[in-house]
Formats: sequence, structure tokens, C-alpha cells
Amino acid sequence: MIPFAVLDLAPIVEGGDAGLSLRRSADLARHAEGWGYTRFWLAEHHNMPGIASAATSIAIAHVAAATSRIRVGAGGIMLPNHAPLVVAEQFGTLHALHPGRIDLGLGRAPGTDPHTAHALRRTLVGDVDRFPEDVVELLGYFDPPQPGQRVHAYPGAGAGHDIEVWILGSSLFGAELAAGLGLPYAFASHFAPALLMEAADIYRRAFRPSPRLARPRLMLGVNLIAADTDEEARFLLTSLQQAFVNLRSGRPTPLPPPVEGYAERLPERQAAMLADILACAAIGSPDTVRRRLQELIDRAHPDELILTAQIHDHASRLRSFELAASVCSSGP
Repeated sequence: MIPFAVLDLAPIVEGGDAGLSLRRSADLARHAEGWGYTRFWLAEHHNMPGIASAATSIAIAHVAAATSRIRVGAGGIMLPNHAPLVVAEQFGTLHALHPGRIDLGLGRAPGTDPHTAHALRRTLVGDVDRFPEDVVELLGYFDPPQPGQRVHAYPGAGAGHDIEVWILGSSLFGAELAAGLGLPYAFASHFAPALLMEAADIYRRAFRPSPRLARPRLMLGVNLIAADTDEEARFLLTSLQQAFVNLRSGRPTPLPPPVEGYAERLPERQAAMLADILACAAIGSPDTVRRRLQELIDRAHPDELILTAQIHDHASRLRSFELAASVCSSGP
């Protein structure tokens, strides 16, 4: 199969806390490195009681220090929340500490609600619309200093292409921007699969080679719940199902433990919502996961998969990624 990576939301489980979550992230990263995963990304979310990676660059430093080979990065940094110079300095620092291992995925959404966006000390007018200009400004900070340039990122200046910069997206906008800038593109099919095929087509057709990338590189997000049996995987999945329902109901919570028969008791509207969100998920035994991943690869032809597993029990989450690694390593 194609290369495979980990997207970790650093889940804070019901009954746990942020410290436990981040320790488990580092533990998962150490295992993922041994199992052959190519990358380990953490995501920026704010005002979310079930996610511990709000200070994403600090969480990345924690994970990178616990590993030695795997690339570690952001999937992603929501650039409207930050000044490009600050992001360049943070990731320049990470690159200085862990050269050749740092990725920077950039998203356009604020990644939170309007009240939290205000608390992050950003105005809500024009920030999202400035995303293309902010990306270009940020990329410039990684170039060698130029004559007459008055502002530099120290650390960061001269890091160049050693810091892999990706555009993230769940809409056609990100596909067009990544193609126009000649950057790799990661599509959020793990929570917004509806536009996957159209976004992939636009990205590939519109791609213009750049000094950073000669040909398109597409990564797809996949919700993963792998277990020894399909039945066990469906049971573990109920934690993620509850989390999605709670989030869409406007009451995000820590990741709850699994519940027998949860899906069967859902109202039709919520069941349909989950079916739409999980359209690109791989849930089941190793054979089922292999089949689902291969179906996705055959349909969208990605260059890489990034797997995320929101599982309450840490041992079961490790087992899920271990099983997926054996599936991905062995091919179809």
C-alpha cells in the first residue's frame, strides 16, 4: 500500500486529563515510529474539552522529543488564529531542535467558535480571506534572508524545504490554493468526505509545479477503528459516534467510553449525520480495514493516508494502529 501516517487529536477521555492525554500521544508516537508510520500530526482545536493539543507547537515538541525518526507536525495550524511570523518562528524552532523531521499543515478555518476566536485576539473580519496571502508570507520566512528584507524569522530563516508545508482543507478552496502554490494537499475526508472526489480532481488538474513540489501529492484523512473482530470495532466506534453527536449538538465533551447498542438507539437524523461523516472510515477486523482502505485508494488514488483513531481505551487505540500498520505494510 501507499505510505501511512497518524493524525492524533490528543483525546482527553472521560475520567482523564490533558496530562494523561499528552503522555499517551507520546507513547502512541513511539509505537507508530516502530510500526512504520511516516508522520505523526497533531491538530489545533480550542475550547474543546476533549482535545489536549490546543498549544499545537508545544505538543509537537513533546512528541518529537519522545521519538527519533518519524516526521512530526501539525495537521494543522489554523493560520487565521496566528500571525505568520509567529508560526514561522515556532516551526523554525522545532526544525532547529529536530532538523528534517518537522511538517507544517495549514488550515483556513478558525478551528473554533466565534467567541473563542475573539478570545484568541483575532478580529473576525478579513482573516479567513487573507489566508492565501498569509500562506505566502509564511513561506517567505523560511527562505534565506534577502537584501532589504526588514523582518526575519529567527529561528526559521533558511529552513527552506526541510519544513514540509501542506495545505489542509475540507472544501474546494484548499484544493485550488494548494494547486496554485504547488504545495502538497491533505483533504479532511475523516470528517467532511462529501467533496473528496471533486477536490482531488481540482487539485490534480490545476497543480502548478513549484520549487517545493514537482508533482501533486494528495493525502487523505481516514477514521480508523481496527480490532480483532468487526463486532469489537463497532463497539469501540461508539465513543467517536457519541463525540460527533455531542459536538454537533453544541455540547462538546471529553471522549466518552463505548456503549453497547448506541448506534441502534440514535434518531434517524443523527444516524444519517454519522453515516455522512464516516463515509471514508475503515472500521472492523484487519480484513475489513484492508478492504475499506483499498476501496478508498482505488477510488481517489491518494499518495498517502493519514489515519486517526478516537478510541477511549489507550491499549485498544494502540492495537488499532498496530493492526492498521500490519494491513498497510502488507499491501492489498
